Amino acid sequence: QVQLVESGGGLVQAGGSLRLSCTASGRTFSTNAMGWFRQAPGKEREFVAATNWNGYSTDYTDSVKGRFTISRDNAKNTVYLQMNDLKPEDTAVYYCAARHSSQGSRSDNDYVYWGQGTQVTVSS
Repeated sequence: QVQLVESGGGLVQAGGSLRLSCTASGRTFSTNAMGWFRQAPGKEREFVAATNWNGYSTDYTDSVKGRFTISRDNAKNTVYLQMNDLKPEDTAVYYCAARHSSQGSRSDNDYVYWGQGTQVTVSS
């Protein structure tokens, strides 16, 4: 059974940092693109960041560029999201996802496997 498990969420003050991890089990995702999405209360799920299969190509939504960094360790079957200079508007449940393609995508419809989500709360 394929599982993606996120960790690293929590409560942090504005300006602080968190690092989210997403570890896959049940199969290897070393040739698959991975992405991070988030959903704030009352809002639709939105794209945050994506990486291609080897981590050499990454993409970010404009609101997190320069603050968030997506990376991956294929030997550990894990993808990370380093979040710096956090803002209250970053508060959301963060989900990692994997798609069959080796190239990242901004569309959640392109992702097949999803984690259960981890809460990130940024206080002002």
